[in-house]
Amino acid sequence: MSDQLQNYGTGRRKTAAARVYLRPGTGKFTVNKRPFDEYFPNDMVKMVIRQPFAITETGDKFDVTVNVCGGGYTGQAGALRHGIARALVEHNPELRATLKKAGFLTRDPREVERKKCGQPGARKRFQFSKR
Repeated sequence: MSDQLQNYGTGRRKTAAARVYLRPGTGKFTVNKRPFDEYFPNDMVKMVIRQPFAITETGDKFDVTVNVCGGGYTGQAGALRHGIARALVEHNPELRATLKKAGFLTRDPREVERKKCGQPGARKRFQFSKR
């Protein structure tokens, strides 16, 4: 257990990046200076974000402050989950095995493939005509 006033974790997914600060508290969640429920209205996304707290049973022990930018809601939710897991490990290294087994400490490497010149998309080709 660390004796710091706050723990920090950076999470990334696709083009989203989240800076997560955990402070001892009652479970208050703030995202970009807005309430959690206002920033993420989708229940599925909220569930994804809360997974690290659910698996380690530490949901109401921390106040979470997050700065997140880039990407869409799903990418930001994945980045937030990654950042929360990293901050929890910084707080208590004994949680590492649990979070690692669940796959929350692994950065999802999937990115959008770039569009190539001379074709309409990354993989799609213009229709071929022999004459």
